Amino acid sequence: MSTAASGAKDQVARLLTLVPFLHAHGQVRVDDAAAALGIPPEQLLSDLKVLLMCGLPGGYPDDLIDVDLDALEGPEADGVIRVSNADYLARPLRLTPTEATAIIVALRALRSGAEDETREVVDRALAKLEAAAAGASAPQIDPGDDALDADRVRLATRLQDAATRGVQVEITYFVPSRDEESERVVDPRGLVSAHGFTYLDAWCHSAEAPRLFRLDRIRKAEVSDQPVVTTADGPRDLADGLFTQADGTTLVTLRLDREARWIVEYYPVEAVRSRRGGVLEVDLRIADERWLQRLLLRLAPHARVLSPPEYDEMFTSRAEDTLKLYR
Repeated sequence: MSTAASGAKDQVARLLTLVPFLHAHGQVRVDDAAAALGIPPEQLLSDLKVLLMCGLPGGYPDDLIDVDLDALEGPEADGVIRVSNADYLARPLRLTPTEATAIIVALRALRSGAEDETREVVDRALAKLEAAAAGASAPQIDPGDDALDADRVRLATRLQDAATRGVQVEITYFVPSRDEESERVVDPRGLVSAHGFTYLDAWCHSAEAPRLFRLDRIRKAEVSDQPVVTTADGPRDLADGLFTQADGTTLVTLRLDREARWIVEYYPVEAVRSRRGGVLEVDLRIADERWLQRLLLRLAPHARVLSPPEYDEMFTSRAEDTLKLYR
């Protein structure tokens, strides 16, 4: 970490300590505050100048905290810190229903992979948040323009709760590769995020294998009272990618000309190897060969399958059938 980055990180930590200190003590001398906070008076003065640029969203003068610098610098300075326009610091934090639900979902996801000591802290925070959310009356919940996001957050909360309680869920899921909806019974394991999307990691009884279900493609979810019949340690770690060999996927190697190189930026791939003339060899996992066929038809004639060879034969046959429709 660079010195500048480290200094900024340390200053943020000091400001997070300084703000509640000043709110609790009111007017206090610079020397006394510096001694209490364990920093030099010069550093405290520098932090106070940064505090001038902090406040509520908006950035207008009335939104920012006001620090009387004349009392800290100059011939008439008395060395007393005076902070104003920060009354909102005394008000308790108020979360919207969507914000509270999002925090609850995140805490439950954190709890599933946490150690016992961390779980105790998470459980206390969850208890407070859920009690507050339960006490909120229905008329206060107005998703407004963010109705879709609010619905998705509520769906995430229900699914994570089902995973925590160990009960099955019946979902209606849209499968884009087949352009159809399917009904499935799943054993939920938890929520995970990757590439900007949130997924339900679950055992699918229709596929008889673990599957990832994107939340924005779940059309309906009904939580049942039936306990799950499969066991798992929790949601998988997606740091190594969305798919693994255990998902029933197939590793495919493609040869891509320059015109088709864009798919490396658009789709998660396992490996990329450069060849002469700007050609790439790309390894990626697919769960549905029909999706691969449609992709290759879009890329033709700038892509072909190197392995498995039967996939190349399958695509060639499909391409010939497609061309016959234009003759």
